[in-house]
Amino acid sequence: MMKSKRNLTRFTYETTAFQGWRLWLSRAGATFTRYYSDKKYGSAKKSLAAAETALADLRQLVDNSRRVNGKLSQSTVRKAEKLLGAS
Repeated sequence: MMKSKRNLTRFTYETTAFQGWRLWLSRAGATFTRYYSDKKYGSAKKSLAAAETALADLRQLVDNSRRVNGKLSQSTVRKAEKLLGAS
């Protein structure tokens, strides 16, 4: 059985159609969420690998970005959303 990790939650409920991983990251006033389905990626391990890669890329982008009044800039938020949409 695969366990949830920090910023990655495992969904394997029998009452729902979705099984896979949820990436969730909140930094400087912005929250990013994306779901990685086992069905789309072929297996739980492959969907986890995709989610971990995206999380690492997202963390690097967000943690190294400029802040405006303590919050992420709009361009950083757009880049992060594009990064998650592309993965």
